[in-house]
Amino acid sequence: MNIACIAHDEKKKDLVQFMMAYESVLTGHSLFATGTTGTRIKEATGLNPHLFRSGPLGGDQQIGAMIAENKMDLVLFFKDPLSAQPHEPDINALSRLCDVYSVPIATNMATAEVLIHGLSRGDLNWRELVNGEKRLIEDES
Repeated sequence: MNIACIAHDEKKKDLVQFMMAYESVLTGHSLFATGTTGTRIKEATGLNPHLFRSGPLGGDQQIGAMIAENKMDLVLFFKDPLSAQPHEPDINALSRLCDVYSVPIATNMATAEVLIHGLSRGDLNWRELVNGEKRLIEDES
């Protein structure tokens, strides 16, 4: 599974701790992250996410492009609901794309835990079917 990791500044520590706690579950998956968040994950864990630009510099949009191409299966986006974000339209667009393409998104630790437990049980394996159907449609074009 392809998993995106994004966190606002005030939530980066929480996401890093989450990644440390579930490193054994996440090890077998391809991870992608916005710049600073991904760097912190790399420093604190044995995980090696592919790094995109930082969120305000287009990293959210790079992940959004993967969602639009049906190449992202899960998004962990720890949002800070108490701080204004200058790139709020990009954040909203990312969330909207997850809804359009039925990509599970967790915006807080509680939801992320539910999704990670589901991932470890195989509850998200239906994403592999979605990805397979997408490839078949593209091949027929």
